[in-house]
Amino acid sequence: MQIGPHILRNNVFVAPMAGVTDRPFRQLCKQLGAGYAVSEMAASNPRLWASEKSSRRIDHAGEMEPKAVQIAGADPQDLADCAKFNVDKGAQIIDINMGCPVKKVCNNWCGSALLQHEDLVERIVNAVVRAVDVPVTLKFRTGWDRENKNALRIARIAEQAGIQMLTLHGRTRADGYKGDAEYDTIAAVKASVKIPLVANGDITTPEKARFVLEKTKADAIMIGRAAQGRPWIFREIDHFLRTGEHLPPPMVEEVRHLMDEHLQAHYQFYGEYLGVRTARKHIGWYVQDLAGGEEFRQRMNRMESTDEQLLAVNEFFESQLKYGERLQYRLAEQMLAA
Repeated sequence: MQIGPHILRNNVFVAPMAGVTDRPFRQLCKQLGAGYAVSEMAASNPRLWASEKSSRRIDHAGEMEPKAVQIAGADPQDLADCAKFNVDKGAQIIDINMGCPVKKVCNNWCGSALLQHEDLVERIVNAVVRAVDVPVTLKFRTGWDRENKNALRIARIAEQAGIQMLTLHGRTRADGYKGDAEYDTIAAVKASVKIPLVANGDITTPEKARFVLEKTKADAIMIGRAAQGRPWIFREIDHFLRTGEHLPPPMVEEVRHLMDEHLQAHYQFYGEYLGVRTARKHIGWYVQDLAGGEEFRQRMNRMESTDEQLLAVNEFFESQLKYGERLQYRLAEQMLAA
């Protein structure tokens, strides 16, 4: 798998997720087998570039290459300028967001709202590709709603403009994240273009990853929500795709060490006050399917210091050792049913 000059180590990617795929989490996913990761959305509005939030979103210091930044907006010139700004800051790949279905984004005619205006899509992709000398990619959805699926036309517009990779989520904007992703449209787009295509949507297991790759003939898959709390899913899927065999669940002691590493990096990235609060969602995802996880999550959400939070997480994972050396995901359900 290759994007421009960048040869990737595998075809299992991390999806950009606002409030989730910050630098510490991207780095952890790459460490655990992800072949590629894209930053959270960076706003194209130049008034926001110097804000603390935007600066943090495009911070790639020390990150495993290639460093990819996703940009979002509706004005072709603003997006072109934003792409140049991020390349000057070290971005090696620029990804244009036309896939986000969130109302706050779409109400500003950004994200997947752009799919309603193919002429604007064409002006945007041409402006951004011309503005930078690094590969430009596009993430989009199958259409605005199920009666207006235009992914094939969007893909052709993008390819003609010089976009070097497409990522297609198998839902429309109107679908949000409801229902099941469909893969027929992804397969049709793959058959119609010569550039690499990444399939995205509802890929939650190694078996589903293999099914989607076979169904769509896509060059790669992108994992989003399934990686929340389970960043080792990338090595599990990569191993299964290569060997047809499943890796066992991770060792409890390894996860305790990974959590310690992740949280330390998270606190350093965000600082004490914001760090302890933004870490809560990550910790909640890590423990949600483990014995005692919900009770621990509620207690952890009341903690106000990073030291207290880190100590509690270490103690929680040490407590999991009484159930075995490896994580026991189904044990929580079994205990509730007993």
